[in-house]
Amino acid sequence: MTQTLQNVAHEVLEKQRLLNHPFYQRWERGELASHEMTSYAEQYRYFEKMLPDFLHELADQLPTGSARSAVESNLHDEVSTPSHVELFEKFAAHYGATNADISPAMRNLLQAYRDVLDRGPVSGLAGLLAYELQGAEIANSKANGLARHFAATDEALEFWKCHGSLEADHAQWTLDALDSLDFEVSDVTDGMDRVASAWWLFLDERELLKVA
Repeated sequence: MTQTLQNVAHEVLEKQRLLNHPFYQRWERGELASHEMTSYAEQYRYFEKMLPDFLHELADQLPTGSARSAVESNLHDEVSTPSHVELFEKFAAHYGATNADISPAMRNLLQAYRDVLDRGPVSGLAGLLAYELQGAEIANSKANGLARHFAATDEALEFWKCHGSLEADHAQWTLDALDSLDFEVSDVTDGMDRVASAWWLFLDERELLKVA
């Protein structure tokens, strides 16, 4: 069944692969203005702070067993010292992030994670998977772009390098967790699409800043 899940997941993401978005392509080419990087950090911070709570609630929805253990392992990686929030703040500080108000697209993204969680553990895991299947590749691409084009220090890169090494495991754990549950394929596709679409819209919002 895992192969079936992988096929379903890749089909959902085919038209929403984040590294194909113009914003990330400009990141890779070193074409982002400084205010774009600052604003990105200010908004992404909201997602990073939300994620541990999401994982904790998702774990609570699952019975004792392999699926719950997989989510708890993911959560452990998020909050272990130094936590991913702490690592992210090093990146954010390097690019001058302030305590900006949440943007409409980030608010929609956080609501997408809330929505899939409210639909139950299958939908919650599917929503989690939508980003994690892409996470390692995205993190490595960001780190390479930051190092080549944006004068990133080792501290500023640490968050992305950490995710580049962990996200493949997180994606596999989430696939295995889904595989251990009874589910309808439609619940998986709907959960993934809700989150993947929200991420795409967030990057659309980021693109609007290039003319600011």
